[in-house]
Amino acid sequence: MTSEEKSKSVQLIYDGECPFCLRYARYVRLKEAIGHVELIDARESENKAVKNVKARGFDLDQGMVAIIDEQYYHGSEALNILAALSSKSGVFNRLNYWIFRSSILSKALYPFLKLGRNMALLLKGSRQIKDDNERII
Repeated sequence: MTSEEKSKSVQLIYDGECPFCLRYARYVRLKEAIGHVELIDARESENKAVKNVKARGFDLDQGMVAIIDEQYYHGSEALNILAALSSKSGVFNRLNYWIFRSSILSKALYPFLKLGRNMALLLKGSRQIKDDNERII
């Protein structure tokens, strides 16, 4: 790994209420492969990065966003690029790499991942991100 690869600026915006999203964000070994990664909960509506992706039209209920050196990747594209950049050490990361390194497979599987997220939020009694952020008291 070159020092240039380790100097990438990486932010991952994910749904912190979703147990699958949270575990994915924690277990994907990006730090080993590219250096510092800023993990951002999409429900932090006051976060500058969250505001920025929403202003750019990304729907965080439809997928996580990876920002890598000011390039934006949403949903299946985010999984695809993260799989390519992550460490291949450990069972989770090897599996992640082999499944999501293919953009075609990432696109095909992503709707099922979103369904799992939505079911998990429903079972937890959590709201969608847009609903959570629009709640005004």
